[in-house]
Amino acid sequence: MESGDLRIFQAVAREGTITKAAQALNYVQSNVTSRIQFLEAELKVPLFHRSNRGMKLTPAGENLLEYANAILMLMDEAVQSTQYSEHPAGPLRIGSIETTAVIHLTSMIADYHSRYPDVHLSLITGETHDLLHKVLDHKLDGAFVYGPVDQPDIGHVAAYEEELVLIAEPGESELQKLLHKPMLFFDVGCTHRVKAERFLRESGMHSVQIREFGTLEMILNGVSAGLGVSLLPKSSIRKAEEAGRIISHRLPEEYRKLEVWLIYRRNSVLSSAMSRFLEMVGQR
Repeated sequence: MESGDLRIFQAVAREGTITKAAQALNYVQSNVTSRIQFLEAELKVPLFHRSNRGMKLTPAGENLLEYANAILMLMDEAVQSTQYSEHPAGPLRIGSIETTAVIHLTSMIADYHSRYPDVHLSLITGETHDLLHKVLDHKLDGAFVYGPVDQPDIGHVAAYEEELVLIAEPGESELQKLLHKPMLFFDVGCTHRVKAERFLRESGMHSVQIREFGTLEMILNGVSAGLGVSLLPKSSIRKAEEAGRIISHRLPEEYRKLEVWLIYRRNSVLSSAMSRFLEMVGQR
């Protein structure tokens, strides 16, 4: 069993089809198919259930995936440990909650790139829960999420502080009346959504209608159009408020504060690129 076969197996398990795995790996599709077949023949057990809808792991495949993830993680860390130098280079995979990516990260990433042009930094957005698991699963080197994060395998650097505000269309200004309107939120898992729902419950709102919107701009457009209200970091709504699209209302003090952390795996070997990134964030 070779590491290359395990990477192909891992990709097929992750992507769900041979075609998508081949595209992700930049391999010929027939090569991916043959390596999976070879691995199954070597182990004398099917690793996938195959159907028109794709490929799903068998119990044996699920067991192998746990070992494959651990083995490949150690191999990647071994490579990273040899790449620590004064001149960082190579890939750096960073995740971020959308509001932080939109408001804060463009200038910081540009600054980082000017210092370390040989680092190939990629940025994806998501919600805190999903980003945390991507860091733990070694799919991301680090991620900007809402803190605190109670996880023993996670280290962090405090990055930003935000103020959570209630936003509404211009007009109505009485907070209690606004709280009866539908609430527009990101998907389940957004940390400031959890804080907002606690605020609503403790304000006596136990039957609020929740509407989920996929992006920050969709929420702002929905609020501006009168579809409801939302609770968002003040920095993320400043331009819309200045343009007169929405108005914001301060929350009681115990609900205002939002902390953004840059999280990383505590016990992993950090590459030079990630170490420099942590240093830059810590100095801000």
